[in-house]
Amino acid sequence: MQAVLLAAGLGTRLRPITNSQPKCMVPINGQPLLDIWLKQLTHSTSISDIFVNTHYFSDAVAVFLNDKWAAFPQVKNWYEPELLGTAGTLKHNASQLLNEDVVVIHADNLSVFDLDAFIQAHQQRPDGCEMTMMVFETDTPSSCGIVELQGKTVVAMHEKVANPPGNLANGAVYIMSQKVLHWIVEHDAEDISTQVIPAMLGKIQAWTNHTYHRDIGTPESYTRGQQEYKAIVRHD
Repeated sequence: MQAVLLAAGLGTRLRPITNSQPKCMVPINGQPLLDIWLKQLTHSTSISDIFVNTHYFSDAVAVFLNDKWAAFPQVKNWYEPELLGTAGTLKHNASQLLNEDVVVIHADNLSVFDLDAFIQAHQQRPDGCEMTMMVFETDTPSSCGIVELQGKTVVAMHEKVANPPGNLANGAVYIMSQKVLHWIVEHDAEDISTQVIPAMLGKIQAWTNHTYHRDIGTPESYTRGQQEYKAIVRHD
């Protein structure tokens, strides 16, 4: 199975921290966020190629990949002169992906979970489901995309509404089947959240991350994430 780390974003909500560095490279207690993601992916025997899309401060990401991950030829850089969008990246590089299911990760979140269990859940997904979405329990449901489930199937999304029906939120980590990737190409999709997910409602399995997940998109959540992650690493 291949993996795509979406790491090209501008990180505008995290300014001024991202005024001089890409969001995927912000340090988590001294360790670049992207490094945390790459270690999780390369520790799994189920993952082959790992593609990292870059744009904002792309040179800094390229230097990091060349220096720290040069011994891992499966880690590859997809540079985008112009942002293609979360689904647009998959569409643009479809020729490298249309062979097997793909793990797609928004690499600007801080997350710890059992990747192999996530993959196994996707492989054992119910009939009719073409995509598996990682969800997590959030303490700020009105600021997240909250999922509405029937059993384990996502049937509706409630994006940042005042009184969402629950606290299970989309973690922006997915496994997409080949049917989803072909749909993205055929429909010329550019965005996962606004185009792919709405089209796939009823065909998405939810898998809950019970370990740790936080959107570190603001300076406050970034600070809190570092504190929480330190406790997790210490416990492990």
